[in-house]
Amino acid sequence: MSRGKFAARLAQAGSAPQEIIGELHRLAYMSAPQKVPRVIENDADDDHVLACALAGQADLIVSGDRHLHGLGGQYHGIAIVTAAQAVQRISA
Repeated sequence: MSRGKFAARLAQAGSAPQEIIGELHRLAYMSAPQKVPRVIENDADDDHVLACALAGQADLIVSGDRHLHGLGGQYHGIAIVTAAQAVQRISA
């Protein structure tokens, strides 16, 4: 959240990275998967996202990552959507 591109957008919206992180901590459910199976051959970090989503019984994985979207829009029944798609779903 403190990367330049994010911090600049947050500043435009009148917010700060610390505020967003605080809100995420309040709303988040922490999950710790027992295992992290290899799914994304070219990006092992994405495997951790998938394992956490599965362990936490997530409804959505919100990401712009091309490797995750390369799974065809879902992983074990968990939808993989862009931020814009997530906003549409939440607003509906």
